[in-house]
Amino acid sequence: MTQHAHLDPAPFLLDGGPIGVLLIHGFTGAPPEMRLVGDYLHARGLTVAAPLLPGHGTTPADLNRCRWTDWTAAVEAALAALRSRCPTVFVGGLSMGSLLTLYLAGQHPDLPGVIAYSPATWVADRRIALTPLARYFVATLPVSAESDLADPQAELRFWCYDVQPVAAAAELLTLMRQVRRLLPQVTCPLLVVYSPRDAAIHPASGRRTFERAGSPDKRLVRLERSGHGITADIEWETVAEQTYRFIRAHTESTS
Repeated sequence: MTQHAHLDPAPFLLDGGPIGVLLIHGFTGAPPEMRLVGDYLHARGLTVAAPLLPGHGTTPADLNRCRWTDWTAAVEAALAALRSRCPTVFVGGLSMGSLLTLYLAGQHPDLPGVIAYSPATWVADRRIALTPLARYFVATLPVSAESDLADPQAELRFWCYDVQPVAAAAELLTLMRQVRRLLPQVTCPLLVVYSPRDAAIHPASGRRTFERAGSPDKRLVRLERSGHGITADIEWETVAEQTYRFIRAHTESTS
């Protein structure tokens, strides 16, 4: 039940210098969608870790057995593990990964900076509101065959389930609501990167996330050509460059 099974959904660790970056993949996805950005940062001397979230990289049934707290516990553990290797650790995530990134920022105000790629704080598909009830009647729903990705090759960079696990989507909804409430408590430096062509999140999600975050030091980057998966789509190199510039700007004063 996967797309592009030629990819390995396993977590990856790219050992580098004392600055670490934790990259968190999205809902039903896997670490390969963070690999281009990860390789870019690693080539510039950073240590990069991309964990595989619980219920991902296996079967939709496994994902349906997860609670949202399984995902937050997993990223807490991944952050602690990377902090044991690197004295300075940034966190970035795509879509649901950005929710987990913002969650960590709310729990750890001492983080030097976080990056929210295509933040799924508000999503486009209103059916997610029905999932707390629908989970008792249906296990999965089909995924739209239409892609919003601009680069035809970008599809090959994603490992993901080809159905939407409904119980897991209900847990995602709970996580979304938790993070919305947490946004004023996100006070560390913040970079939000989004595209108006993104069909998965609400058109206002990127800007609204940026505006509601409590960070006094924050920056919003709007892409023009990418779809939802901005870390692997046509402007991925811009995303990686903006990420690296953000990290350098928030380490130069302390390094």
